[in-house]
Amino acid sequence: MIRVAVCGACGRMGKLIVRQLSKQSDMKLVAAIDAPGTPSLGEDAGELAGAGKLGVEIVSADKLADVLKESKPDVLVDFTKADAAVQNVKTASEAGVHVVVGTTGFTAEQRDEIERVIRERKIRAVISPNMSVGVNVFFKSVKETARMLGTDYGVEIVEAHHAQKRDAPSGTARRAVQIIAKEFGWSEDKIKIKSIREGDIVGEHTVIFFTPEERVEIIHRAQSRETFAAGATKAIRYVVKKGKPGVVQDMQDVLGL
Repeated sequence: MIRVAVCGACGRMGKLIVRQLSKQSDMKLVAAIDAPGTPSLGEDAGELAGAGKLGVEIVSADKLADVLKESKPDVLVDFTKADAAVQNVKTASEAGVHVVVGTTGFTAEQRDEIERVIRERKIRAVISPNMSVGVNVFFKSVKETARMLGTDYGVEIVEAHHAQKRDAPSGTARRAVQIIAKEFGWSEDKIKIKSIREGDIVGEHTVIFFTPEERVEIIHRAQSRETFAAGATKAIRYVVKKGKPGVVQDMQDVLGL
């Protein structure tokens, strides 16, 4: 049985992951954590997520070290904010707990800090801006299309999310830029991203390759956030069974892409 702790358990993704975990025969939620002052602290994580009573109370993130020591999870899943995620990964690494991180918006310095602690503590890690299986096939398609079309084509990216999404551009759009820039040998700032924040859009990404004569578009639209939570369970299994100590892997590794 894979024992799992969830940071950000009161958020949209946190509740979905709690629900997904409750459906898995080989996983068990053993700890649920959220930011200090969150109104739902002390509530049962399963009831809050609509999964029924799981007997796991939501506790404050300032008690994370003690919670990990008491609950002994194999994996900590983090869908929080960038600054909180850095600290959560540090705390997990000190406890020898592997991590699956779907949080986005990291600065280069924050990403370096996360990679450093993972390397030094030799924990296993999957960090991905998007856990969706379809999005990671999208990434693969973007890479292959860029390779085949070449730099005769210009590139633009359009991404749309719900009005409450904190970071813009999205981590998924940034990852697409990194992939294309590497294939083209370009600076990342050469590729324009248009971000839309409206209503309750789950997530839409369009990569446009163009010349004056034609356009090639690669599109992914998420219909439900459940796809991200389902991907997170795949990442949990992977990091426990196949993850590489001290190495940051992503969903491309998880899916064998």
